[in-house]
Amino acid sequence: MFKQARLILLVGVVWLGLGEGLFAESTEIRVGHFPNVTHAPALIAQAKKHFENSFGKEAKIAWKIFNAGPEAIEALFAGAIDILYVGPNPAVNGYVRSKGEALRIVAGAASGGSAFVVRQDSRIERFEDIQGKRVASPQKGNTQDVALLHLMREKGLFPRTKGGDVEIFNIAGGDQITAFVRKQVDAIWTVEPWVSRLVSEANGKILFEENELWPEGKYATTVLVVRKKFMDEHKDLVVKWVKGHKEITDWINQNYTEAKRIFNEELSRETGKALPPTYLEHSFSRITFTYDPMESSVLESAKRASEIGYLGRNRIALSGLYDLSFLEEN
Repeated sequence: MFKQARLILLVGVVWLGLGEGLFAESTEIRVGHFPNVTHAPALIAQAKKHFENSFGKEAKIAWKIFNAGPEAIEALFAGAIDILYVGPNPAVNGYVRSKGEALRIVAGAASGGSAFVVRQDSRIERFEDIQGKRVASPQKGNTQDVALLHLMREKGLFPRTKGGDVEIFNIAGGDQITAFVRKQVDAIWTVEPWVSRLVSEANGKILFEENELWPEGKYATTVLVVRKKFMDEHKDLVVKWVKGHKEITDWINQNYTEAKRIFNEELSRETGKALPPTYLEHSFSRITFTYDPMESSVLESAKRASEIGYLGRNRIALSGLYDLSFLEEN
């Protein structure tokens, strides 16, 4: 009886040891991205199972789709997202709101791809013509929204909510197409693939591309963000993710034709609609995929958001916004 009890105890200890090993292998990395061309590194990586193959049994990758930056940052605040492909302004806003505790930018992801699109029958021939019109951005506080309100401010134009006569709406994703077709708005500052889809499907025309407003045409559209608590607890996983991010970015730039095909298939899976070949070409031609962190443009975007009033009364140094040690380690 005593020997049998010892045997049961020994089996239990062995089982507990095996269980601990199994639990150690089940770390989940929750990753957020948008179904946008500027998030192509994420979509292509997901389609190719790039990170799943890289991490193997070390971690499980759970992909989550968002339509705009502010809602994705809220998910990060709630601890539901560990790694996020997002626009610079929501990242900055999240950093400031959390007093530097919520996140860090660890790499760049994309530059370009944003444009101001007007309906061809809107009689908008220059930006100043939006006076008295209905204009949209994807979501309040997102990168295109800040760009829109900043340029309005420079041109002496103001939203109706602040005594002006430009009516501002926030319309995300495919709803932008519907809004154009139904003539609910006259212009939208948005990002690919919606730029090309507004042109191809909704009688839109590009008034100007955002790169025309930046020195040398370079500005960050998408950055790679990590939740700080996750980063502190799993530095090894973050190092490996950034390494994989660099690899998939290089692969895209070296295999452009195949990358576009894979992206379009994944976009169709996520949104129910692929881009027509011509507009796929146009979309990719407007974007540079790069892990360059492009700090100067991000900090300029932060300055603009502050001037607009999006950062509230918070005055926090942005010197800790970036942690490029992971990028430098790879």
